[in-house]
Amino acid sequence: MSMILLNYTDRKASERPVAMRKAGLLPAVFYGKKEKATPITLSFSEFLKVWKQAGESGIVSLKTGTGTTGHTVDALIHEVAVHPLTGAPLHADFYVFEKGKKLEVEVPLEFTGVAPAIKDLGGNLIKVLHEIRVKASPEHIPHSITVDISTLIDFDSRVVASDLVLPTGVDLEEDPEAVVASIAQPKAEETEEVTEAPDLSAIEVEKKGKKEEETIPEA
Repeated sequence: MSMILLNYTDRKASERPVAMRKAGLLPAVFYGKKEKATPITLSFSEFLKVWKQAGESGIVSLKTGTGTTGHTVDALIHEVAVHPLTGAPLHADFYVFEKGKKLEVEVPLEFTGVAPAIKDLGGNLIKVLHEIRVKASPEHIPHSITVDISTLIDFDSRVVASDLVLPTGVDLEEDPEAVVASIAQPKAEETEEVTEAPDLSAIEVEKKGKKEEETIPEA
């Protein structure tokens, strides 16, 4: 997987996150087992592009300065705090991994193909999992893993984690029997019970007869 470049500057303790966001900047931090926590500042718009492209499984090359004064670390986007209403990023955490060691990450699933149980039987696809846990060296971490639903031929069919075809160098860390996708039978259409409407004319006649009967004086 190719690395994605993202420039940063060191963040001073005096800088306030609210003011930074108003200026189009994003507060962030990178850290790792052998890398101390370092507060940094990113371009908000550039981070959005990188986040969309890399997700949480793509390698991001964080760079500051130029030439011999520059510094670069390779990391994964570990966590992004977002605004509860707008979903806009408020802060980003980057994890600096150790080169040569495998990482356990969650990779998004992409569902492809046509399921006969949907096309021919009218079933509904149930996506039980949207991400899958795998372990791989950073350069082998896939951006996504494909789920072929064409094997779902009836309502008893299902795709489990062990059915997924993983790229070379990627190991499954999910329960092999964990259900990834299945088919639900279509809901039966509810039919309303039709009741016969009452004969209003008969009711009117009955009421009228009673009224007349009450007004006839006794002889």
